[in-house]
Amino acid sequence: DHVRVPFDYNILENDDGSFKEEGFARLARAAELAKKNGLNIVLDLHKTAGFSFDGYSENEHGFFEDEKYQERFYKIWEEMAKRFGKDSGHIAFELLNEVTDDKFIDVWNRVVKECITRIRKDAPDTIILVGSYWNNHASAVKALDKPFDDKVVYNFHSYDPVEFTHQGAYWAEMIDKEKRIPFEQAGVTEEFFEKTFASAIEKARAEGTDLYCGEYGCIDVVSPEDTVKWFRTINSVFRKHGIGRAAWNYKAMDFGLSDRRLDGVRSQLIELL
Repeated sequence: DHVRVPFDYNILENDDGSFKEEGFARLARAAELAKKNGLNIVLDLHKTAGFSFDGYSENEHGFFEDEKYQERFYKIWEEMAKRFGKDSGHIAFELLNEVTDDKFIDVWNRVVKECITRIRKDAPDTIILVGSYWNNHASAVKALDKPFDDKVVYNFHSYDPVEFTHQGAYWAEMIDKEKRIPFEQAGVTEEFFEKTFASAIEKARAEGTDLYCGEYGCIDVVSPEDTVKWFRTINSVFRKHGIGRAAWNYKAMDFGLSDRRLDGVRSQLIELL
């Protein structure tokens, strides 16, 4: 019922921090197209000045130490609130994609509070998604502060187990890139995901909010048949616990769901998603 649209700060900002009208126009067009097709939309700030989940290749550093970078972050979201905050029934905000290290969590909790305070001046009812460290891993949700208000939802990503979902990925330093793991040998069961998500589910319940999985999926090295099995297993747990989700569909990193290789199983995937 929705799409998640990632965008980087330099789509909206010049180097001096001034805004690019054409960038905001592109986001407005995306929101318009989504609504025309009966879809809601999540606007996800995927990279901000001074921080990217892939900081070394993106050469973005210093956000969590530099208040000037943080102020630029606030200004982007203040502007987003002014432009999109009146359409809270259709548009949600995701503050930042995949905070990396646990050492950032105290600053991040403070930044989240300040940012939402500013957003709420123009977007009092917009749903806001907030993720934690370890690249939004479910196990880190417990480190987030209590939600600012009842319109804030805890956000996580799941590519578990990464040895299966990212097999062969040239950028995944933590795995043997030559190793191939069929589904039956990956240890992927509903019990596995129940355990993986348990602390996040407990935290959300304790704080009176919901959970959203903003990214999940399998690389194209995984066979279409095993891709279906993985999605079937993880989605059964999502549905059981009422967890909203958006499958990652980024072709440049080999996660495209519209690729021809999935033609034979796409109807099954659509039913599962």
